Amino acid sequence: MRPKEIKNSLQEKGLKITPQRIVILEAIHRLENHPTAESIIGYIKKAHPNIATGTVYKILNVLVENDLIKRVTTERDIMRYDAVLENHHHLYDKKSDAIRDYFDGELDKLLMSYFEKKKIPNFRIEDIVLEIKGRFKKQ
Repeated sequence: MRPKEIKNSLQEKGLKITPQRIVILEAIHRLENHPTAESIIGYIKKAHPNIATGTVYKILNVLVENDLIKRVTTERDIMRYDAVLENHHHLYDKKSDAIRDYFDGELDKLLMSYFEKKKIPNFRIEDIVLEIKGRFKKQ
């Protein structure tokens, strides 16, 4: 995602466009690997050493609250961030703690259809994210 697109997405959510928000959101998109807050901080500190760690955490919370990124918690209880907002699932490698996005429209329809038929009482489904655990084969 380019800085102009980032500015537009912040503006669409009614958020103030600040250099820190742009840098952090851009870092999440560039890292592309469901980064942790610590890896985001390490990445941005190289070019922007004056951004405070607390600022990064506050901005991550604002971005999550405004649906610009999502939190993903791994089996090891490590909080990671996902900039992909399109409906998708996660392939999780338990050994390496790596996460890859998995897009499958057929699976999405199947899951939604299943839960529509089940009619869970007093609950409205907003999103279904499947975490598929396994191991990636070495390539």
